[in-house]
Amino acid sequence: MSPGLKGFARREWGPLFTTVRTALAAKGWRAVPMTLAAVCLTALFQLVQNQGWGYQPVQDIGSVRAEDPLGLALLRTPLSLFVPALDLPVWGALAQILLVFGIAEICLGRWRTLVLAYTATLAGTLYARIGIALGPDSPLGLPASDARVVDTGPSAAVVGLAVFVCWRYRAWWTGALVVVAMVVEVLVKNNLAGKEHLAAIAAVLVLVACAAWREGRQDGSEPRPGTRSWKPPIRS
Repeated sequence: MSPGLKGFARREWGPLFTTVRTALAAKGWRAVPMTLAAVCLTALFQLVQNQGWGYQPVQDIGSVRAEDPLGLALLRTPLSLFVPALDLPVWGALAQILLVFGIAEICLGRWRTLVLAYTATLAGTLYARIGIALGPDSPLGLPASDARVVDTGPSAAVVGLAVFVCWRYRAWWTGALVVVAMVVEVLVKNNLAGKEHLAAIAAVLVLVACAAWREGRQDGSEPRPGTRSWKPPIRS
C-alpha cells in the first residue's frame, strides 16, 4: 500500500479501528452483548417463520405493512427490525447486524445504538405511509400497491447506524459512500426498500445535526475522535 493510501486509511478509519480493537481486546465478545442477542433473535425469527406453524405468529408480532393501522404498525416496528425479509438470504441480515451493530455498540454504547436503530427503522415505516399518500407521480411518492409490501429487516437501521458512526468518528468518505450508494440504489431500483433507506438516512442526519449543535455549545475542551489527544473509550 502506498504512503498516500496508508495516510488516508489512518485518517479515515484509524480512530474507529482503534476503538473497536481496544474494546474487543479488553472484553472479547462481552463487548457486544446486545449485538449477539440481536443476531440470535434474528436467527430465531428466521427459523420459526420458515416452519409451517411459525410463519403467522412471526407475522403477527413483527410484520409491518403500510396498510396496517398506525398503532399496530408502531407496536410491531421494534421487532420488525429483527425479522429477516423472506425474499433475501438470512446470512446477509445476520452479517449486517453482527458487523454494523457490533461496531455501533462498541463506539456509541448499546442504548444509543438501539435508539438510533429504532429511529431509522421508524423513519422508514412512517415514510412508507407518506410516500403512498403522495402517490407514484411524486418524486418522493410510492405506488398504492406498496401498501401491501411486508416491511421487515435490519437494513434501514444498519444504514442509519453506519452514517451516525461515520460522523461520530469523522470517517467522512465512508459516510458519503454509504449515502451515495443508497441514492444509486433508488436510481437503479426505485422501490420501497431503497426509499426507506433514504428516509432512515434523513432521520439520522437530523440527529447528527442536533448532536453537532449540542457539542458546538460545549466549551470545546474535550478532545474529539480523529485528534491526536483523543483516546477511544471502551463502552460497557
